[in-house]
Amino acid sequence: MPRVPLTVGGEARLRAELEDLKSVQRPRIIQAIAEARAHGDLKENAEYHAAREQQSFCEGRIQEIEGKLGDCEVIDVTKLPNNGKVVFGTTVTLLANDKTVVYQIVGEDEADVKVGKISYTSPVARAMMGKEEGDEIVVKAPSGNITYEIDKVEYL
Repeated sequence: MPRVPLTVGGEARLRAELEDLKSVQRPRIIQAIAEARAHGDLKENAEYHAAREQQSFCEGRIQEIEGKLGDCEVIDVTKLPNNGKVVFGTTVTLLANDKTVVYQIVGEDEADVKVGKISYTSPVARAMMGKEEGDEIVVKAPSGNITYEIDKVEYL
């Protein structure tokens, strides 16, 4: 199975979520189940069924995060040689039609376009990979092709 790339920040966020699920959420849900059980008849106890559903979601998310962390390869872009090429983890400034956009190329779980983080599997990131400052890229979009110029590549 191929290793899934993650930035250092992405790994830290997953580890923090996992810690919260295990040390805060799981005990809270177990307590809620115990309290609901104390109320008697479990067949018609909505609190019990809601708590069990929460427990199922929580345990599923714990397994999902542990799986991702087990299959990930953490890439610290600050430790890579800065040769000016766009690679996983770099922050790239693009120019298009007098507009400037800045994207960091991250793993799929970290992607959030609103804060300028795009997945390495996105069309824009795939078009940029391996390119350098000054290169032009063409991205196929539903509205037609968009041409960008790579203005700056940063290894932050």
